[in-house]
Amino acid sequence: MDLENQRRVKSFAEQYGPENVVVLLGAAEGEACGLAAETVTNGDPTYAGPLTGVQLGLTVYHVCEPEVKEEFDPAIYDEQVSMMEMVLDVDDIVNEMSGIREEFCKYLH
Repeated sequence: MDLENQRRVKSFAEQYGPENVVVLLGAAEGEACGLAAETVTNGDPTYAGPLTGVQLGLTVYHVCEPEVKEEFDPAIYDEQVSMMEMVLDVDDIVNEMSGIREEFCKYLH
């Protein structure tokens, strides 16, 4: 997660309260999702950004996870996400995201 997005996430958490913020990711690989998810839950593991040492515990999901997918209008999901979903290792992403949520999320919705 780039430094500007870290700053935005931190600002939203401060403005609205971390219990009211859900981060939705769309990275193409489980490892990349895990890194971004860890950043918004447990702090920046690269020690480079505004979330270094900041444990927000935010709720975080990937757009392809079943519990998120069911929230979308199927036609819009099909138009915007389904083509990419066909080439992703969704199981790897779900496993990575589930592990991060179990370990670091404080505010599951």
